[in-house]
Amino acid sequence: MMTSRSIRSSACLAVLTAGLLASAAAFAQVTVQDAWVRGTVPGQTSSGAFMTLQSADGAKVVGVSTPVAGTAEIHEMKMEGDVMRMRAMPSLDLPKGQTVQLKPGGYHVMLMNLKQPLVKDTTVPITLKVELADKRVVEQKVDARVRDLTAGNMPAMNHGGEHKH
Repeated sequence: MMTSRSIRSSACLAVLTAGLLASAAAFAQVTVQDAWVRGTVPGQTSSGAFMTLQSADGAKVVGVSTPVAGTAEIHEMKMEGDVMRMRAMPSLDLPKGQTVQLKPGGYHVMLMNLKQPLVKDTTVPITLKVELADKRVVEQKVDARVRDLTAGNMPAMNHGGEHKH
């Protein structure tokens, strides 16, 4: 015979399990692969983070943060005439079922006002704020491996004054 205490315990366990499953389902909607950050030299104040993202149901990255930088933003680099320009983006769409690459010379996470050098073979924690298809906003934790300073060399760029570093 079940007592009221065991019924309450079973109910609490069911609620907790449902919550964990819902959280896991939300995170499973966005997959992150091959996350890495370009290493730096002492005194360098910015770097880039790169990864491959995919959303099963469609989503968008609406924010990014990391404890190693004062500011982290989604940026886009693209040619305008014969000049490569970089600009901050308020969000990055992840179309349903499509792969979106954050890579040198394209979309990337710009890490500015670095608080420490980024040393090869260490890990940088990054948090992506993702708006899911149902408009819920979740945080996606990413551990990005620091690669050599010369990894994925980016073309020369002109910030063009569109934003401040």
